[in-house]
Amino acid sequence: MATIKQVAKLAGVSVATVSRVLNDSGYVQADTRKKVEEAIKQLDFIPNEVARSLFKKESRLVGLLLPDITNPFFPELARGIEDELQKEGYYLLFGNSDEKLEKELNYIQTFVKNNVVGLISATNLADKSNYEHLSLPIVFLDRGPECEYSVFSDGKEGGRIAARELIKRGSEKITVLKGPSHVLPAQERFQGTIEVLGQSNVDFQVISTTSFSFLEAKAWAKEIFEKYPDTDGIIASNDITASAILHEALQQGKAIPDELQIIGYDDIQQSSLLFPSLSTIRQPIYEMGKEAARVLISLIKGEMIEQSQIKLAVSFVDRNTTRKAKE
Repeated sequence: MATIKQVAKLAGVSVATVSRVLNDSGYVQADTRKKVEEAIKQLDFIPNEVARSLFKKESRLVGLLLPDITNPFFPELARGIEDELQKEGYYLLFGNSDEKLEKELNYIQTFVKNNVVGLISATNLADKSNYEHLSLPIVFLDRGPECEYSVFSDGKEGGRIAARELIKRGSEKITVLKGPSHVLPAQERFQGTIEVLGQSNVDFQVISTTSFSFLEAKAWAKEIFEKYPDTDGIIASNDITASAILHEALQQGKAIPDELQIIGYDDIQQSSLLFPSLSTIRQPIYEMGKEAARVLISLIKGEMIEQSQIKLAVSFVDRNTTRKAKE
């Protein structure tokens, strides 16, 4: 990859002159500018956006904070953000907090040092005190309606849909996995699920979970079948957890979906590749990312925001871990 020094050498000018051309700052003679532009083209030189931002004290950089990049939900979310930002000439600086407050705060500080013009946060530690001192536009993603500018899906309705679908398909002894208590969307899904089950005639029980990790979910799957061996329907806290439950159920020789039905949540791309493929509640993941980017761009440009909190609809995806609905 070509450097700014190589551009300067080929054009026969100083590095400072190349910087003035790149940043359109200061006077540069027309013929000199032409030489620099030709050298840039010849060397296929791509300016370092971070270096440019440090030089000009402004940038086209946007910070993105995610809680767990190993969860397939978040890369798809990030892709929606990136695609929309690049349409407007913005670029992402990415941070993975690993659900750790200190790491999240360090990334926020790093973003500020690199002169980001805006920030999108999808972390579970999005406490106001972490962000209130920042003098830049912030949009919160997949974290519910409590923040001033936020994009999220209808978690409560998603939980209601999951419960209704299992009941319609004949499950009578349902186990619900309650997602991590510190994750607001997981709690909203749980509330919606319990709202419907509590008004029905089916038996149900709850198992609390502390993360969306596949490895931990394997232990919870074993717990379900040890405590409630006659469970005939399971509503998982997300698709990763549902995958672990499906894996354990098949190992125990349970017939899916005739003996046991399973519904996940998110509709990550891998859900359709499982065998049997996973029935789930679909969040419009990519679209959520795009909407968050659109709101942030409007904030950066100082445009009027007609809707500061955007809630997107969810839907049921009927695959092979659920039976046909009863008439």
